[in-house]
Amino acid sequence: MNQEPRPKHYLELHFIVLLFGFTAILNKLISISSTELTVYRMSLAALTMGILFSFQKKSFKIQLSHLLPILLVGLIVAAHWVFFFEAINVSNVSVTLGVMASGTLFVSLLEPLVERRKIWWVEVAIGLLIILGLYIIAQFAFNYITGILYALLSSFLAALFGVFNRQLTKKHDPVIISFYEMVAGAIGVFLYLQVTGQSLVSPLPLAPLDYLWIPILAVLCTAYAFVGVVRLMRHLTAYTVSLAVNLEPIYGMLFAVLIFGESEEMDLGFYVGAVIIILSVFIYPILEKRKKAEK
Repeated sequence: MNQEPRPKHYLELHFIVLLFGFTAILNKLISISSTELTVYRMSLAALTMGILFSFQKKSFKIQLSHLLPILLVGLIVAAHWVFFFEAINVSNVSVTLGVMASGTLFVSLLEPLVERRKIWWVEVAIGLLIILGLYIIAQFAFNYITGILYALLSSFLAALFGVFNRQLTKKHDPVIISFYEMVAGAIGVFLYLQVTGQSLVSPLPLAPLDYLWIPILAVLCTAYAFVGVVRLMRHLTAYTVSLAVNLEPIYGMLFAVLIFGESEEMDLGFYVGAVIIILSVFIYPILEKRKKAEK
């Protein structure tokens, strides 16, 4: 059952967004491929959630008819991360995170369809404002067009699983949802590697620092952050969560410039587009508050 949001819910959401911003940095630091990293990330996250569940002495049982939609969403989550990491690999952190803000537009269209409510024109207008920002970014980062396309696809998939997860939290424990989604995603990507003739890198010959970065990515930035977002869906709309996630570019770009330096510096036009996107994050809550006051 959904409950009214409190300040602590917004604070936790923005802390999680900070972790999401650092996720892009970790991908740049880790030496293995996008698909392999997704397998390790989701497997370790599932293991962490399973241990947590065992300590809480909760049951893993769930009806098959309820399990299948959760497993499907898990595959969507995995595909989102694969394209997200690949976008970073073929472009850079700043471009990928800037484009990922398009998720707000996708959610503004998807959520009303799933929840069978009217589309609020303000949500679409802000989404279109974000598209303007994306257009400006693309003009100044055209040499990263492949990364931009990967990031757009990743953004759509993120919007899709965000909307679906909000529906799932109305019936199931967020940890159960997250656990089975991580399991499904890890198995799905592993099978994809086998079908395409690719082999999964053994955990033994990884680069030394990978043994530090991968657990941080899996436990803190995935297990905790993912369960936290799914749990917060009980209090916040998918659109509100998506909007807050648009702050991820700020954190990610700051981390990237501090850690990677000149390789992340972009033309002025890129930052103009990014600012347009980021300002949209702050406009929506003001308009939403006015809408509620008018009722």
